[in-house]
Amino acid sequence: MKSLLASRPVLWFLFLFNLVVAVAAPFVVDGSQGVMTAVGMGVVSLGAGVSLLRGKRAAA
Repeated sequence: MKSLLASRPVLWFLFLFNLVVAVAAPFVVDGSQGVMTAVGMGVVSLGAGVSLLRGKRAAA
């Protein structure tokens, strides 16, 4: 499972999907629930983005 989550296609999916949801959540869900959803998805997206950057540096 760990190797699957660390693969580049999965990281790109996590990064882009969670980024889109984080941007759209405050407009779709009202109130604090929308804000907390955006924050949570944003954190996951940032984590996947950092993993993509670390993998790129290690491969170079």
